[in-house]
Amino acid sequence: MSSGPDANAMGANAGMAGADHSAAVVAARAVVAATRGIHDPIVLIDGPSGSGKSTLADAVFAAWPGRAPFLVRLDDVYPGWHGLERAGRHLALSLVPPIERGAVGAWRRWDWNLDRAGALEHVRPGRALIIEGCGAFATRPGSRQAVRVWVEASDGERKRRALLRDGGAFDPYWDVWERQWRRYVQRASPARRADVRLRTTGRGWIEPRLAARPAPAHPARPRTNVGV
Repeated sequence: MSSGPDANAMGANAGMAGADHSAAVVAARAVVAATRGIHDPIVLIDGPSGSGKSTLADAVFAAWPGRAPFLVRLDDVYPGWHGLERAGRHLALSLVPPIERGAVGAWRRWDWNLDRAGALEHVRPGRALIIEGCGAFATRPGSRQAVRVWVEASDGERKRRALLRDGGAFDPYWDVWERQWRRYVQRASPARRADVRLRTTGRGWIEPRLAARPAPAHPARPRTNVGV
């Protein structure tokens, strides 16, 4: 599965191709604004395949004030094409809870070339953490330290984007992945828990989705208005 670059190693601007940079920057600023008042926030970027999550994660990383956050992409965690929900459960046990306690978290990288588990990665506390990918909200469903960002696109647009991005590697697995995604959505209703909702248009722009929002996940602070 295609994944965005390791932001710590390669920089956060890769992955912007095909999307309007200024629109992504505006969306990223709305996400950063939603984290104000949270010490070492955890930003969870969820949504269906091809919706623009990696592009947004790159923009949030680049726009982050102060010390750069850690960026974990679920594309690097899924244990194969049938592992969407297993990746979320893995991070919900080994990465996010330790970070919230001020301890070192860990996650296991998946080697897509060898189709087997790869290196164990460690994440130290004391910095913001971004987790992006299908099923990201499942990595810490009840956390008050998390800001949940939902990115969506039309079915036709996101399929076009996803298959073009992977250069044919995704084609045989699209239906397999979609079935897992739809099971996750039916079970967890992730969009209803979003603090920020964005939509990727046919031009590749990430724009606010002006829809009714649920009650704030963080009662002590108002929900960010993403109509930027």
